[in-house]
Amino acid sequence: MKGKKFFRHVVGFFMFIVMIFVSFSVSYFLAAYLFSLLSFQLSNYIQHLITTILGFFIFAGIGIGFSKIIRSKQRNLFQEVIDALRSIARGDFNVQLETLKREDPFTTLIDHINHMAKQLKEMEDMRQEFISNVSHEIQSPLTSIGGFARALQDDELTLEERSHYLNVIETECRRLSKLSDNLLKLTSLESDHHPFERKTYRLDQQIRTIILACEPIWVEKEIEMDIMLEKVTIFADEDLMSQVWTNLLHNSIKFTPTSGKISIRLSQIDDKAEIKISDTGIGISKNDQVHIFERFYKADKARERSKGGSGLGLSIVKKIMDMHKGTIVVESEEDMGSTFTLTLPQ
Repeated sequence: MKGKKFFRHVVGFFMFIVMIFVSFSVSYFLAAYLFSLLSFQLSNYIQHLITTILGFFIFAGIGIGFSKIIRSKQRNLFQEVIDALRSIARGDFNVQLETLKREDPFTTLIDHINHMAKQLKEMEDMRQEFISNVSHEIQSPLTSIGGFARALQDDELTLEERSHYLNVIETECRRLSKLSDNLLKLTSLESDHHPFERKTYRLDQQIRTIILACEPIWVEKEIEMDIMLEKVTIFADEDLMSQVWTNLLHNSIKFTPTSGKISIRLSQIDDKAEIKISDTGIGISKNDQVHIFERFYKADKARERSKGGSGLGLSIVKKIMDMHKGTIVVESEEDMGSTFTLTLPQ
């Protein structure tokens, strides 16, 4: 940085010397030509004085010319910046000002405007995608509810058919309720107002309690549970971490076929707690693994829809892990099961 500034100063000083040389050279030859046209002879002193004054005028003229050119360019740049800011204020974030090669505050301003426009555009794209996803997720159960509600108006329906339609409506209502609850939960987590109260507690006891709470579900599917939990104490928000284990365990049970197997391992490695949750479920493709923590992303939309998922559970898990400075990674192959590995600082 200092070397570039020194180089610019040297170049500026050199250009100053060149301007003086050019100005007084032009003045000398112009004065000599004018003196040759005069019919009377002037003294050397007067000739030198006129040549010097003429040189200063030429030097001033060149300086004024350069300054006007520079000011004109600066005015154009200022106008471009003002136009860009007006576009951003109108909601048009497709703004990209031409970056300058020099390093000065004005160049820094342009870089920051370009960066701001890029970030705002990404946020706007995310907002549009979010609205689109929410609309789609809400529209699907509403369509089902409306269709079956109209079907119930048929007086010729049997009691069994009527019961089936009512069950479908109830299921879709629960799906809408869960979607709303998850949206509110994710929005709260991403705000600065969500309660975040850490305390020291036994992680193995918490995970064991959640496994037992889910017992009716995995017993019904005849899933084998392989549990190995070391005694591990962590400093975290117990309620938030409970949501993490509940979401991951429910996912494993949901996508593991009947008579499958789920393994849960908890161990302490140095100053971190490591949790591995593995299943013999349907697995996740390599392409989908990159996106599974994104909002509303469903690795297999057809199968996920039949399971009643909203694509928000893993987004909530990832957000809670980020809040605790933890990590979560997935290893999976299609039809070979999945393993989620989580690490938490103690």
